[in-house]
Amino acid sequence: MNRDEIMKIIPHRDNMLLLDEVTAEDETAHGKLTITGEEFFLKGHFPGNPVVPGVILCEILAQSACVLLAGKAEGKTPFFTSLDKVKFRTPVRPGDTYETECKIVKSKGPFYFCEGKGMVNGKVAVKAEFSFALVDKEAE
Repeated sequence: MNRDEIMKIIPHRDNMLLLDEVTAEDETAHGKLTITGEEFFLKGHFPGNPVVPGVILCEILAQSACVLLAGKAEGKTPFFTSLDKVKFRTPVRPGDTYETECKIVKSKGPFYFCEGKGMVNGKVAVKAEFSFALVDKEAE
């Protein structure tokens, strides 16, 4: 899926759509984002030594996982409900292509529990367990 196709599934737009492409197969989402160096989150993190903030890496994982909800998320907004066991292994910098691999391991009602990892050149940059809830847009 390209960015236009991704936007049909998740509500993120403009600077907060943090995926260039994603595929979903065998209940696993594989996403990609090439870091150009022009992203808003690099302007002050850190001058002269730009590194993608960890919270952004986690957001990219979550956006990748949400693509697995195609057909279930219509009329709903995915809200993060937890981040757990987050481990940062290697920094992600301009010029890197950050690749994600995420699975939904359990769901209960509107809650989805996931595991994911983000990599650069096959080397793990972050691993995390996280969850989100699908909330009706009217209830926001």
